[in-house]
Amino acid sequence: MKRPDSILAFGRHLRMLREARQWSQQELADRADITKKTIYRIETAQTAPTLDVLVCLAEGLELSLPELVHFRP
Repeated sequence: MKRPDSILAFGRHLRMLREARQWSQQELADRADITKKTIYRIETAQTAPTLDVLVCLAEGLELSLPELVHFRP
C-alpha cells in the first residue's frame, strides 16, 4: 500500500458513517451489494477499496461519492 495512513483513516471514516446509521457490517454490505468481508477488510485497513466498491458504498449509504471520500487522512 502506498498510503497506509489514508487507508486506515478511510476505514475509520467508513465505520463512523456506518455506526451513525446504527447498521451492522452485514446491513451495509447488503445495502451496498458487496460482501461483509469487504466491509470488514476496508474498516480494518487490510485493503484499499476500488472505485467500483466506493461507488457501491456511496449508493448503499445514500451519499454522493465526494461525500463518501471527504475525510481527513
